[in-house]
Amino acid sequence: MSSVFTPLFAVFAIMLLGGLVQKLKILPVDTDLILNQFVYYVAFPAILLIVLAETRIEDIIQWGFIAGFSLAMIITYVIVIFVSLWKTPKNQAISAMRALNSTFGNTAFIGIPLLSIMFPNNKMALVAAAIASLLSVIMFAFALVSIELAIKNKQTSQPAILIMASALAKNPIVVGSLIGITLSACHIELPDSISLMFHQLGNTSSPCALFAIGMVLVKALRQQSGNKPFSASLVAELNAINLLKLIVQPLIAFGLLHIFGVAKELIAMGVILAALPTAASVYLLADRYKVHANVSAQAILYGTLVTFFSLPIIETLLKSYG
Repeated sequence: MSSVFTPLFAVFAIMLLGGLVQKLKILPVDTDLILNQFVYYVAFPAILLIVLAETRIEDIIQWGFIAGFSLAMIITYVIVIFVSLWKTPKNQAISAMRALNSTFGNTAFIGIPLLSIMFPNNKMALVAAAIASLLSVIMFAFALVSIELAIKNKQTSQPAILIMASALAKNPIVVGSLIGITLSACHIELPDSISLMFHQLGNTSSPCALFAIGMVLVKALRQQSGNKPFSASLVAELNAINLLKLIVQPLIAFGLLHIFGVAKELIAMGVILAALPTAASVYLLADRYKVHANVSAQAILYGTLVTFFSLPIIETLLKSYG
């Protein structure tokens, strides 16, 4: 049996528990929002900050890993944008949302706990997840700007680059990661009490994040239950999104990471991170702008379920490569 089943089952079990609690209405209806905000603004920045701060800067600046992982996302994003605009030229916002669904993996909410369990006591697992999360956030910010510009009928007075920079500057994952990298680069050691505080806060991130994902998915499916669930066009789009996200992107990542001479263990981590399902935050963005929200919710659920089968296969292939 693949060794990824144990951590993957733990991940899905916590998500399932969150979904069950949401379905049974055991906790207040907005619990998922509160948990998401806690994880997003407190727990994730804390764990990324302290892990990066306590890692040598030479181990963080993995240029081959950074280039390979980011290019895999960019290539997949461009493919989706090109095909989507070719089919529906006037739907720029929907094209951007489709591309985001096909590229923005759950490297934080699922990637961090999954790699932590798969590579125990290996600090590079969290470093790899931190780098992937930071790169994914940049892609998310780019898509956000694209959607915002596409849905505005009037010209914005602010340049797109400034909108994107503002979005990144306000992102707590980016801020936490940059502080951690700065501390590492300056060889600044935090006091043991402060370090322990960040570790304790960060350790709450994984279970809270997974629990919240389960709650968000159940709520999303409940909100869009009135729509036709299995139309031919919807099934085709969901298959295309998840084929690109779960198969094509990790294949591109594997090829690029190998070309850039990344160590085999980091290649495995990068491919697994690239093979994760679409992040739940994509649905939150889609719902906020009312762009392809129903499709995004179903794509996340479908991709999350398919990952239970696709990841063990990918892990087996990676072992044969190693």
